[in-house]
Amino acid sequence: MTDIEQFRLQTREWLEANCPTSMRTPMPIDEMVWGGRNLSFVSEDQRLWFERMRDKGWFVPDWPVGYGGGGLDPQRLAVLESEMRRLRCRPPQINLGIWMLGPVLLEFGTEEQKRELLPPMARGEIRWCQGFSEPNAGSDLASLQTSAREDGDAFIINGTKIWTSYGNMSDWMYALVRTGPKEPKHAGISLIVLDMNSAGVNVEPIDLISGKSSFCQVFFDDVRVPKRQLIGELNGGWPLAKALLQHERRAMSKFSEISLPTHFDLLEYLRRYLPDASSPGEIALQQRAVSCLMEEHAFRLTHRRINETMRARQDASGLMAISKLVHSEQERDKFEVLLDVMGQRALGWSGDGFSERELALTNTWLNSFAQTIAGGSSEVQLNVIAKRVLGLPEAK
Repeated sequence: MTDIEQFRLQTREWLEANCPTSMRTPMPIDEMVWGGRNLSFVSEDQRLWFERMRDKGWFVPDWPVGYGGGGLDPQRLAVLESEMRRLRCRPPQINLGIWMLGPVLLEFGTEEQKRELLPPMARGEIRWCQGFSEPNAGSDLASLQTSAREDGDAFIINGTKIWTSYGNMSDWMYALVRTGPKEPKHAGISLIVLDMNSAGVNVEPIDLISGKSSFCQVFFDDVRVPKRQLIGELNGGWPLAKALLQHERRAMSKFSEISLPTHFDLLEYLRRYLPDASSPGEIALQQRAVSCLMEEHAFRLTHRRINETMRARQDASGLMAISKLVHSEQERDKFEVLLDVMGQRALGWSGDGFSERELALTNTWLNSFAQTIAGGSSEVQLNVIAKRVLGLPEAK
């Protein structure tokens, strides 16, 4: 037996013994476990799964052990991911810091910053949010105006960020700020991390049509941040932002992967709501559902290709830009098919006569439109792919 085969056997045995049966089921949004200072669980099984994976170092299995990770090489990481999919294990925690900021810190952070910021992230002790977009700097992110002026050993931050996901529940933020007001707009930006409990930070939730919203607007009024919390070089934040946005697009795909219902629930819905499809319209609906399944399978293969490309230390930026666009659009199409399958049963909002599944579907369908905007709208992604991936000339 090879070392990899032995590792697979050991991993399979460990997961079978340590992942509770209830954690091998689809995960509703209200049962996501977010790391952070205000950690909470809806069941004892959630707590056990969280703590066991944390203690194993498998929140971040491929990070170095010294920073709280599991120290797995690419082959063993692929085995772990494969075995978790086979067993249908839920993610033990959701943490934007791990998915987005962590890889940037590993590449660009100082050793002191890595030692200070990565281990609490790897243990699920800090919940992170992203401070990038502003009211007048969304698609044109480099036009941001939130300022950070130097004041001794600190920066003083003033301005506002918008569409900040879970800003009202987060402990820390990684933010782009303008530190070089006289520099060209791309050259005067820095990446800073800050405690959301700092004096002068105020957060206002933003309501959405779905009835639920993770989005907030964050206001900064003379917020004092130590200079040691600058990541990378002063005025050198734009290359770091581009690297982080690549990881964000992968994270957006992760959210789609754990959304309910999944693409593979489509067949269940067809059997439940169209058990005897015979009319041309019903048959066409079945064909749309099967097409969605085929597209999802193709996406998953592409996602594996991205991981293999990155493990080989090759450029995966083009694939990553494409993946966010494709999967957010696929999610929206999936919910359109599901609603068509359910017919009037998909119109529930609240009150008697509708199951929780039907109510959740309506809300999630509305939210699927937001996902085509969050993390870079589909229109912006198409422009990015045209210029930076395909190398097409600017329109005249």
